[in-house]
Amino acid sequence: MHSWTDTLRFAFQPVVNLTTGAVTGLEILARPETGDILAEARRDPELDSRLAVSALRAAVRKETLLPLFVNAFAGTLADLGGLPSLHDAVREAGRLPWEVTIDICPPYTHVPQRALLEAVSRLRGQGFRICADGVGDGDAPLRLLSDITPELVKLDASLLARPAVVRSMRTLCDELGALLAVEGVETEGQCAVALAAGAQLAQGELFAPPARLPAADVYVPPRSPADVAVPRSGPSVREFVRPAALLPATASAAQVRALLTGSPDVSGVLLVDTAGVPVRSVHRSRFLLSMSGRYGHALYADRPAAKLGDSPRTVGIDATAWEVLDVVAVGGRDRTSDDVAVVDEYGRCVGVVRLADLVRALAETRVEEAAGLNPLTRLPGSDVITGEVNRWIASGRAFALSWLDVDHFKQVNDGAGFAAGDELIRAVGRALQQTAMDGTRVGHIGGDDFLVLAEPEGLDPLAASLLDAPWSAGGRPVTLSLATVLCAPGSVTDHRQAAACLAPLKKAAKALHGASWVLGRAGTPGHETRRGGETTPAAARCGAS
Repeated sequence: MHSWTDTLRFAFQPVVNLTTGAVTGLEILARPETGDILAEARRDPELDSRLAVSALRAAVRKETLLPLFVNAFAGTLADLGGLPSLHDAVREAGRLPWEVTIDICPPYTHVPQRALLEAVSRLRGQGFRICADGVGDGDAPLRLLSDITPELVKLDASLLARPAVVRSMRTLCDELGALLAVEGVETEGQCAVALAAGAQLAQGELFAPPARLPAADVYVPPRSPADVAVPRSGPSVREFVRPAALLPATASAAQVRALLTGSPDVSGVLLVDTAGVPVRSVHRSRFLLSMSGRYGHALYADRPAAKLGDSPRTVGIDATAWEVLDVVAVGGRDRTSDDVAVVDEYGRCVGVVRLADLVRALAETRVEEAAGLNPLTRLPGSDVITGEVNRWIASGRAFALSWLDVDHFKQVNDGAGFAAGDELIRAVGRALQQTAMDGTRVGHIGGDDFLVLAEPEGLDPLAASLLDAPWSAGGRPVTLSLATVLCAPGSVTDHRQAAACLAPLKKAAKALHGASWVLGRAGTPGHETRRGGETTPAAARCGAS
């Protein structure tokens, strides 16, 4: 009599970091030669649990060092209270639980949520990481997703046709402290959309199809610096995490040497204690140099590898790339090429970052920022502001988008000269930067036009400092016009709709005499005149149907 294991094989598909191009882990996929074992496993929690154990053992036989993604149905976790047999199998295989991510798969309908959350908590306590799989193509309630607080969320590639949804999910993931992945990516166009929408990881046929052997190389399309929006504080270290080569703190030098010589792409080994906390860092070149010297093998082979290591350099998972550079800058120059260990809230190693990845990304960021700055004011252009507007919309924040310009600027240039006009524009730009509250974004979109994205409560002091100031160019008095649209959460869908609401308000502000300020609300007809006097009939209708 044949067992179901006789006709079951497993395939491995890489999960790719879109920033570094590195493989961050392998998802293990069941591939039955006959029957539908997955349909049976969905109905039978014990079978699903045995499948997870079999998947892990299949990966161990391939001797891969990469982190693993093991699938389990939500109903299985709720019914069994976790995956106790998988935890035992991980330990028996010599792997660490935090090298394994549990992909929780739908359906969630009829799954007791309290039991599921208790199971997730138990898995976390054992050290496993949690991924919410099939989001957007399944039935995962957003409230449950928030309660699970996964380390990773996987979206179905079908959502790439709705980039605003992907951007919203990235915002949610940032709030949850999770990474965002897209699975099923098949084309370079889909990859570009995923990047632009904020996805950090991806998998699919484009990079590498599922295969019986773990992929050594994957294809990642060339990335343009403009593809990814980077926060002003610097990119998160989460974007650059690579898998770490881990060995127990008690490992011998011979064990480390065997790992390094068998894995030429590993730049170093972290020795961790029983809780997964890094205690020593072994740099590839320095270690192998010591071992290859005269009598090196005889002296060190049977001794603890920790003797040839250094104190690990660590950063938290919430650190920025700039903070990693601060860590690298401390200490001897001979350690600038060392990997930096990234640790979670418990101090456990979740991976490493390499200096080369950070320098490359930060250099691209600076080049992109410099290319987008207005040469006159050194303020960013409209692309930066509109991208930020989209992020605020996706996060559900209320905001005020304002347009500011100099009244009759052509006459200023004609009468006072372009040098005086340029100096006036620079002065307005400086005033905007100086009076802007924390979080306010200021952009110079060309000529005498400025865009300001701010919290609504910051409007009055901003308007007062700009409109009450005595402006002049070449001794000629000058006034400014300000138009603002207030956007409540859900009132606009993207920056284009916000700009459409702002357009009639700009016209209304220009129709007023002297320094003027017109304010409207997205979705509401008409406007409020806060400064200036009417000179011509003006009416604005913003987003009303």
